[in-house]
Amino acid sequence: MSKYDALWKYVQDNGRQSYKLTFDEIAEIAGTAIDHSFLKYKKELTEYGYQVGKISMKEQTVIFNKIEEDEL
Repeated sequence: MSKYDALWKYVQDNGRQSYKLTFDEIAEIAGTAIDHSFLKYKKELTEYGYQVGKISMKEQTVIFNKIEEDEL
């Protein structure tokens, strides 16, 4: 079980094509603050049909994108 499982489930349940969450929103959803390990854990998200797009340190946001069927 990953420390970001709650976040991955939230992203999957949302179902939108693409959307943006702030670091604070991610911390609230995941129950843990986003840190450098997020870069390692983000690969798990593909199992939920999504991928991490842009991570903006300046805006403190992460964009999540749905993976198209032909990309799986």
